[in-house]
Amino acid sequence: MGGHIALIGVLTGISGEVPTYLLFSPASCASPASMVGSRKDQLDMNRAIAASGMKPVIDSSFGLDSIADAFRHQESQKHFGKICLEF
Repeated sequence: MGGHIALIGVLTGISGEVPTYLLFSPASCASPASMVGSRKDQLDMNRAIAASGMKPVIDSSFGLDSIADAFRHQESQKHFGKICLEF
């Protein structure tokens, strides 16, 4: 009671094993989060990523003139990793 649920990176859309879209009904207290944590948290995370050498997994890159192809690729749900736009 009185809690709050923040969803970050919901990638299943309205389907999936857990129907997360139901959490956004008027009776719930959940909201999609665009930002979580403080500036210090962000800076600490950036330092940790730099120190570990962690790199994002890039599935594919598309030129900005091929943005429709990038969205179709995302919609296919056959990607693994980030889909990037180059401009």
